[in-house]
Amino acid sequence: MKVVILNGSPRKGGNTEIMAETFAKAADKHEVEILNIAPMNIKGCLGCKYCYAHQGECVQKDDMSKVLEILKDADMVVFASPIYWFDITAQLKTVIDRLYACGSTGFHFNKTALLLNAGADHVFDAAIAQYKAMTSYLKWEDKGIITAPNMVEKGTMKECPELEKVKELAKNL
Repeated sequence: MKVVILNGSPRKGGNTEIMAETFAKAADKHEVEILNIAPMNIKGCLGCKYCYAHQGECVQKDDMSKVLEILKDADMVVFASPIYWFDITAQLKTVIDRLYACGSTGFHFNKTALLLNAGADHVFDAAIAQYKAMTSYLKWEDKGIITAPNMVEKGTMKECPELEKVKELAKNL
């Protein structure tokens, strides 16, 4: 199985990257690729529906074409993000919005998971609600949601008990 992890964190070497790398290492029975999307040049969806008239091709010529190229062979996508202001990062949300281009052609992958961390607790509801709505609407199989609260400092994920849950999820795919 080919698994693509979309790392929505702009923080290099941060807690989300630690979660993503831990997942990738534990899923060693599978082909796993981590896409760090924050440094990519990806603009927001224009809602122009050009993609619907052109077999999923977007009118915008930016790095989203690279993301879509990688996703076209994926069997599973893992959405990984820190929580910024009660939701996923703008970078990951932009990629999700641009997946609209696949609405006319469909998705190759049908399995997903969600990895979230935050500097506080009780801040995951919006991100989880969006993810559940997306998986329900698109009939994607949710393989798991892991939240790691109270990750205040960069690198605290290395000592977080939820990291074991990340490993278990990846091993049990």
